[in-house]
Amino acid sequence: MGSFLPSPITIIPSIFIFFLCLYCVRRKNTIPNKKVPPEAGGGWPLIGHLPLLRGHMGRLLGALADKHGPIFTIRLGVHRAVVVSKPEIAKECLSGLNDNAFPNRPKSIAINHLSYNYANFALSPYGPYWREMRKITVLELLSNHRLAMRSHVRESELKNSVKEVYNKWVKKGSCLVEMKIWMEDITLKLTAGVIAGNGRINVNDRFREAFKPFFDLMGTFTMADAIPYLRWFDFGGYEKEVKKTGKKMDDLLQEWLNEHKRQKNSGNQVAEAEKDFMDVMLEILDGGTNKILNFEADTIIKATCVGLILGAIGLTSITLTWAVALLLNNPHVLKKAQEELNTQIGGQRLVQESDIKNLVYIQAIIKETLRLYPPAVLVPPRENLEDCTVDRYHIPAGTILFVNLWKIHHDPQVWPNPWEFRPERFLTTHKDVDLRGMHYELLPFGSGRRGCPAISFALQVLQFTLASLVHAFEIATPSDEPVDMTESLRFNNVKEMPLQVLLTPRLPSKAYG
Repeated sequence: MGSFLPSPITIIPSIFIFFLCLYCVRRKNTIPNKKVPPEAGGGWPLIGHLPLLRGHMGRLLGALADKHGPIFTIRLGVHRAVVVSKPEIAKECLSGLNDNAFPNRPKSIAINHLSYNYANFALSPYGPYWREMRKITVLELLSNHRLAMRSHVRESELKNSVKEVYNKWVKKGSCLVEMKIWMEDITLKLTAGVIAGNGRINVNDRFREAFKPFFDLMGTFTMADAIPYLRWFDFGGYEKEVKKTGKKMDDLLQEWLNEHKRQKNSGNQVAEAEKDFMDVMLEILDGGTNKILNFEADTIIKATCVGLILGAIGLTSITLTWAVALLLNNPHVLKKAQEELNTQIGGQRLVQESDIKNLVYIQAIIKETLRLYPPAVLVPPRENLEDCTVDRYHIPAGTILFVNLWKIHHDPQVWPNPWEFRPERFLTTHKDVDLRGMHYELLPFGSGRRGCPAISFALQVLQFTLASLVHAFEIATPSDEPVDMTESLRFNNVKEMPLQVLLTPRLPSKAYG
C-alpha cells in the first residue's frame, strides 16, 4: 500500500515558499508610512543581512555606516535591527526619553536556556522582576560598602596568584606564562571568591569547562533565532549543546549553593565581613522576596551568580589580556607605569587595593585599553517596547538596537589619532571622560537602565590586577617581537592569538610572602 505522505523533495521547497510569502506579507504590513532610517543594501529574501555579517561585527557594521550613515537598519531574518554609530545618536537611544523605549533584551535560544528562563536579570525582559533584582544586586551585592568588606578576598587571591608565578620562577629560573589563561584564572578566582567564598570553592578544570563555552554559544545568532519557525529543526544540534552547557553550569552552582545552605542550617554564624554573595542572597530571599519575583530562590541565586561570573570571563580577563599586549608593544608606556608604581608604592611590598586611587596612569591605561579593544564590539542588544523617534527617524516597536562601540571608540572626530595607544589622553584632553555611561564616546559598560551594574567591581579587578602584575614582574615576549594584535571574529572581542609572556620578579623575595 503506497504512502500518502509527500516526499521531502516536495515538502522543503513548499515550506520555504510559505515562509517567504509570510515574511513578505508581514514586512509589507509593518513598515510605517513615516521616515525610517536607510536600510543597508545586500539583504537576502527571508534571511536578510545574515550572510553579510560573518566576521568582526564592529568592522563590518562600521563599513556599512561609512556607506549608509551613522544610523541605518538591517534585517536579521524576521527581525528588524537599527545600528547606531555616533555618540550623539547613542545618547538618544540609551538615555533620556528613549531609554524608556529601549529597555528590553531580545530573546534567543541561548539566553532562554543559559539564563534560567530569563531569571538572570541582566538578560531578563523589562518589568517588575528586572527592576527588583537590579535593585537588590546594586544595593546588597555590588554596593561600595559591600565590595569594600570583601577587599581582603580579592587581595588574598591575587597575592596567591602572584606568589605561584614567583615560586615557579624560583624553581625553574624562568617563568613563561600564557597570559590569556592566567588572566582568566585570576579573574575567575577573584569573582568566584566574592560570590561563593574564599577557600570554599575550587576554580578547577570542571569549573572552566562549565563556563567557558557560554560566550561562544551566546554570541552565535542561529537561523532559528532569525526565523523562529525553524527552531524545531535544531540545525547542527545547537540547542542540544546549549542545554548541555546549561546543565553543567547548573550542577556546579547547585553544589556551591547546597554547601552554603548546610553552613546556614548548621547554626554556625558567618561574620558580616566574611559573607559572600550567596550568603547575602540566601538571607534576602528567606524574607519572601522570591515570592514577589515569581522564581524559586535557588533559581534566582544561581542566575544572579551566572551573570557575575560571566561578566568576569567576558570583560575583565579579555581587557587585561589586551592591556598586557598593548604594554608589550608600547614599552615607553610600560616604563611610565612602572615609574608610577615605584613612586607610589616602592619596591618592598606588593600592591594593595587601597593603592589604586593614587595610580592615575594605571587607570588611564585601563581606559585606553577599553577604548581601543572594548570587550564587546557592540553594546549588548536592546529592544524597544513602543514606537520611538531616533535622530528624526521613526523606529517601530520590536526593533533590536545595536550600538557599534568599536566604531564610536575609533571615531577620529572624537578621538584624535584613534588607532594609537595613548593613555595620556585621559590625563589631558579627555581627562573628564568617564567609564560609567555618562559620556557616550566611551561606553565599554553600556549606559542607561541596562548599563552594567558591576562597573565598580569590574574597575577594581582590572586596575588592581594590572597594577599587581606590572609592579611584581618585568614582562617581555620570548622573542622580543611585536605582539600579534589580531582580534577574534566573535561577539566578545577576544585576542585571537595566544599571548606568551616571560615574567621576571622585580621585587625582593620577601615581598612575595
